[in-house]
Amino acid sequence: MIRCFFITILPFFIAASIYAQTSAPKYSNEFLAIGVGARGLAMSGNQVATVNDATAGYWNPAGLLKSDNKYELSIMHAEYFAGIAKYDYVAFSTPIDTVSHLAASIIRFAIDDIPDTRFLYDANGALNYNNIRFFSSADYAFLLSYARKLPVLNGLRVGGNVKVIHRIAGNFANAWGFGLDVGAQLDYNKWNFGVMINDVTGTFNAWNHNADHIVVIFTQTNNEIPDYSVEVTLPKAIVGLARYFQIHKNFGALLALDFVATFDGERNVLWKSKFASVDPAFGLEADYKNTVFLRFGIGDVQEVKDFDNSTYRTYQPNFGLGFRIKSVTIDYALTDIGDQSESLYSNVFSLKGGFN
Repeated sequence: MIRCFFITILPFFIAASIYAQTSAPKYSNEFLAIGVGARGLAMSGNQVATVNDATAGYWNPAGLLKSDNKYELSIMHAEYFAGIAKYDYVAFSTPIDTVSHLAASIIRFAIDDIPDTRFLYDANGALNYNNIRFFSSADYAFLLSYARKLPVLNGLRVGGNVKVIHRIAGNFANAWGFGLDVGAQLDYNKWNFGVMINDVTGTFNAWNHNADHIVVIFTQTNNEIPDYSVEVTLPKAIVGLARYFQIHKNFGALLALDFVATFDGERNVLWKSKFASVDPAFGLEADYKNTVFLRFGIGDVQEVKDFDNSTYRTYQPNFGLGFRIKSVTIDYALTDIGDQSESLYSNVFSLKGGFN
């Protein structure tokens, strides 16, 4: 079964790598790489093989079929860079029938109240702070997810996302994008396997620039005035495996390992080449009676060059707690988005409710 599972996903890896090497640059729609749900963030994103709730619409839509609730709602709020950037997420999922599931998700990542000082000086040259205006730079993602059990292999689940991207930079520019994700999960003996292909066909963002608002500044700085452009988000593949261990009748531990592969050339990750770059991540979730959870994750291993041209490795540790009260789960994550010498930590809270 495992062999058939990986033979099934192999064409996606090949197609993604060929497409990436001939198309677009790195780092597009990076707000979609942050992650959702405090549980997943505390485990460094190790959710592809184990996710089983409404957040599966983001991590792996195939996991929607593992939800125990008829209706499920998940919400999250996080703030990054000392509260400058705000990240909000909400998702709802429900079964269609005994073999299929449906979910909808909304993500907003934004910096609000950015000062616009273009009109700081009056016509007579006097400084007037009342002329300062404010705008927002916001990224939105709308995901519609579908998952279905397949009779081909016992325990095989597949799913996909249709996603719409809308990005706004005040009145200066905006973009609309469209893309597809596909995923699968397989339970074999006591092991869980998962694969997720983001932007499997490439996600195209069509940017429209309002040149009237920026023509003066761009002319003064000798910059090319943009008009219309297309930005492509290249495919990314995530392969994960996990296993749950029952340590005692009241205690258990879930171990998970993910490999995030990009095909757009070398990145500053643990394993890199011109063909693909692979970033591994490890996650642990210990539970007491499936009610109280302690989580840990580590990933984002990078090589950093010091001032004396020597290099050293950094990594990103994450921690978290969770509490389940009947059908309501409250999760918390402490995530490190900087290195260990000048850490910048973020507190993430999420709430999940199931209703039957």
